[in-house]
Amino acid sequence: MKDNKYPYFPNNFLWGGAQAASQADGAYKEDGKGLNSSDVQPYLKGLSNDKIQELETEGMTLAQVKENIKDTTDYFPKRFGIDFYHTYPEDIKLLADMGFKTFRTSLDWSRIFPNGDDAEPNKSALEHYDKMIDCMLSYGIEPIITMNHYETPINITIEYGGWPNRKVIPMFEKFGKTLLDWFGKKVKYWIVVNQINMVQIEPFLSVGVCSDQYENEEEALYQAVHNQMVAAAWIKQYAKSLNNPDIHIGTMVADGTAYPASCKPDDVILTMRQNRLQYFFTDVQFRGYYPEYAKNYFAERGDKLDIENDDMELLANNHMDFLAISYYYSKVVDSTKNEYRPSDTTKNPYLKESPWGWAVDPQGLYNTLSQYWDRYQKPIIIAENGIGMYDKVEDGKIHDPYRSEYISAHVEQVGRAIHDGAKVIAYCAWGPIDIVSCSSQQMSKRYGFIYVDKDDEGNGSGRRLLKDSYYWYKNVISSNGKEI
Repeated sequence: MKDNKYPYFPNNFLWGGAQAASQADGAYKEDGKGLNSSDVQPYLKGLSNDKIQELETEGMTLAQVKENIKDTTDYFPKRFGIDFYHTYPEDIKLLADMGFKTFRTSLDWSRIFPNGDDAEPNKSALEHYDKMIDCMLSYGIEPIITMNHYETPINITIEYGGWPNRKVIPMFEKFGKTLLDWFGKKVKYWIVVNQINMVQIEPFLSVGVCSDQYENEEEALYQAVHNQMVAAAWIKQYAKSLNNPDIHIGTMVADGTAYPASCKPDDVILTMRQNRLQYFFTDVQFRGYYPEYAKNYFAERGDKLDIENDDMELLANNHMDFLAISYYYSKVVDSTKNEYRPSDTTKNPYLKESPWGWAVDPQGLYNTLSQYWDRYQKPIIIAENGIGMYDKVEDGKIHDPYRSEYISAHVEQVGRAIHDGAKVIAYCAWGPIDIVSCSSQQMSKRYGFIYVDKDDEGNGSGRRLLKDSYYWYKNVISSNGKEI
């Protein structure tokens, strides 16, 4: 434990953690739930971490998705999660005992509208989530709710071709309206789409598109993002009509800010252009129009998006209220290795990596927060930050100094950004209770302060154990970030 060099957190700062229903809830056969994009991803036993990541980026064909729906042999971890659907009362109490001020999770779209195009919502699902939110509130924990965290109903992929189809927009708008009508008096902070820019890396999870559904995949993916942004603007418009000033509608990105590999002008300029392709998502949602650099990018590649006049009016009049950011690592752009296209980056040779190849760069978080604040002056929520590591249980205990060291270094940089003027209102450590990994479907890739006795193939008691980092983070919260 050390004193924070930048202990500038406001008294009302929201310390907490985050997860996704798709990785935690389980109970995939209960209360009328339908399958979603996460539920059809099998655990790929025997593959290296690098190979698992490669296959995740490639996605699945439509035939593979249909096969996985019928598959009764392979293990699909996200269908089971950590059984948070049933254990949330005990789990939320553990978070409350740690001192959590906020907890971010999602409300599974495929549980509330099992097929996506259902005429009416699944009332039993709404009642379940009502109890879960009430449980948080009873401990003084502020809910931050994500409307769609990789939970697009699989029927939308199969029958509609995913988010590129404009027919999906009103389906999601109905879902968003249902959530605001049902929970709007209890939940202040709403993230419409998790990591909207991850369509560049995880197209299947992000927008429900299979690798063989569209001839021009890039065009389809950007159309999908446009449709998501239009739906988000409509939800913002609907939220305004409720005349409830406590409702805040935000967007979220996974940080993609890159450094130039050198001060060579070619590296600097290519990096600037790459970073603008990351800012594209927030530029549209905070400024309300498509910037010229984006229009030029699409024109150069022959991508033609179906954009209606009403879309642009919605976007112009309904900017997002806050920005949520996930931050894990940074990369660089090298003009001799990379091209001008999204997420074409290179590893930073000056940084150490996690077992999954994610570079550890605390100062990158300070850079990211500063850049986004300077660009928009919008409140910022750190919606995810953490490190996935292999944990070992020894005599019923888990000693994980590497986790405390990682978060300590990053929290210090958050304080530094706040000191320099960035209005950061919340810090949510990712996966405070171990959950199934989004990218690799592994339980062994652990982020939590709380260990869950379950392995990659679903074996284990599910028992919760408190790691050393649990007590460390509890002290960080109680000291309001002064002691890290």
